[in-house]
Amino acid sequence: MTDELGVKIKELRKQQKQTLKQISEETGLSISFLSQLEHSKTSATLESLKKISDALNVNPSYFFAKPATGTTPTVVRHESVDAELTENKFIYRDLSGGMEAPLFSPILIILNPGDNRGSNFSHKGQEFLYVLEGTLTIHIEGEEHVLHPHDSIFLQSSKSHYWLNKTDRTIKFLCVSAVG
Repeated sequence: MTDELGVKIKELRKQQKQTLKQISEETGLSISFLSQLEHSKTSATLESLKKISDALNVNPSYFFAKPATGTTPTVVRHESVDAELTENKFIYRDLSGGMEAPLFSPILIILNPGDNRGSNFSHKGQEFLYVLEGTLTIHIEGEEHVLHPHDSIFLQSSKSHYWLNKTDRTIKFLCVSAVG
């Protein structure tokens, strides 16, 4: 998947006629890192992927979606989710099933004990988080919220936020995001 991620980033950047320098300036990521990412010599964190997605005006799920298959409903089976969960440094699984031009992006995220999604970050749109397993801590503009299984939170993504796992157990949660 890392190879495909770099190829998709490069293809989209070139389609939009943007240079590595322009993306670097907009994201705060180094030209060297971006080049290594495009050439599959490094992997992206969720935070860096989000910055790149915003700079390229796409949802992060764009880079993980299967080729568009139209508007036919797609079932994503448990087996296919498990098979792809550890392809990246962070565990992030697009559940859109390749839906063409989705209005929102459903994502399964798994945080291992002690993991976090990086430093405070904000981006366009809205997020809905629903905890499936474990205890998720989310910081929103300096305020800490602790979510347990079956708890949820809805937020404006433009507010500075990040997620972390302060526990010794794995957390699974759904993140449904929409760029608005």
